[in-house]
Amino acid sequence: MRPYFTLLIPLCLAACSQFPELDASVSDSVREARYPDLVPLAQLDVAAREGRITDETTEGTEARIAELEARADRLRGRVLDAPSRERLAQKVE
Repeated sequence: MRPYFTLLIPLCLAACSQFPELDASVSDSVREARYPDLVPLAQLDVAAREGRITDETTEGTEARIAELEARADRLRGRVLDAPSRERLAQKVE
């Protein structure tokens, strides 16, 4: 019962803290802005292909994928070499 009580005190104290005014951080232009229009996904795909995705960004992404796959392959290997494993398998006397 005592551990629950000790956890309850900090929780109650945290509930009494003051939070920053988030409404004050939003500018008037953002507050009065319209919601974005909902458009079909196909239209967004066309917009992305028209200029945001270029050969340079594709090459950079493919290079990053190759780096991550090589890193994953290195991490899949054994951590200990054979002599270290044998030494650990021996009994301590």
